[in-house]
Amino acid sequence: MTGKTDSKQKQDRPVILITNDDSIHAPGIRALVEAVSDLGEVVVVAPDKPQSGMGHAITIGFPLRLVKAQLFGNGVESYHCSGTPVDCVKLAVDKVLHRKPDICLSGINHGANHSINVIYSGTMSAALEASIEGIPSLGFSLLDPSVEADFEGARKYARLLVESLLHKKLDKHLCLNVNFPAVPADLIQGVKICRQAYAKYEEDFEERKDPTGKKYYWLTGEFVNFDEKPDTDVWALANNYVSVVPVQFDLTNYKLKETLEKQLHFDA
Repeated sequence: MTGKTDSKQKQDRPVILITNDDSIHAPGIRALVEAVSDLGEVVVVAPDKPQSGMGHAITIGFPLRLVKAQLFGNGVESYHCSGTPVDCVKLAVDKVLHRKPDICLSGINHGANHSINVIYSGTMSAALEASIEGIPSLGFSLLDPSVEADFEGARKYARLLVESLLHKKLDKHLCLNVNFPAVPADLIQGVKICRQAYAKYEEDFEERKDPTGKKYYWLTGEFVNFDEKPDTDVWALANNYVSVVPVQFDLTNYKLKETLEKQLHFDA
């Protein structure tokens, strides 16, 4: 009788899919697994190498490898994939879980994904892919790119957010972009629901020469914020709050759509 009860309890626990873009070996994904491993049945499917800045890229024309790994212990099933973060989500649903998980978590990314970074981020693209598939998702990022970053505060607030959401009826397309300030846990002021700040990178391609004398270019740049209002993710993080921005895959500009419908008229 006990065996049947244990089996039912296991089936009743939520299935949590975890992925990232820094690779399955990154400290950030380990911190996320540790934060939520007792909240459900955790399955990790993550890239076998760093995939930062891949955006929503998928692998076409090349085979994908999916290899089982034993990296996390505590009953956490894990796989590393030769593809992109989006590939990982697709393969996890189709070939590993054979079902949609209850929630998908991506991260914890080493480095910021606030403001315009969401467009380029492999971390957030994995979360958005889950949202497209009707899986509520969160992408987590810490504003410290170092492999030796302190994830204590990020672990604490990631767990609080996931635990809270697992007890609520969620919109299947929920996708939250969560960023943590790079400060000790006791200096984090709390959580703010924000909008994405208007900012961009002022980029420059530095011209260099390789040992053979041939030119190559190295991307450099500076993050410039044009939006100082206190309801943005950039403001929240600068003031030591965890920023939470609801994002979506529908890129339609509805306000502009209404304007164009009034302004543009074409004869058939």
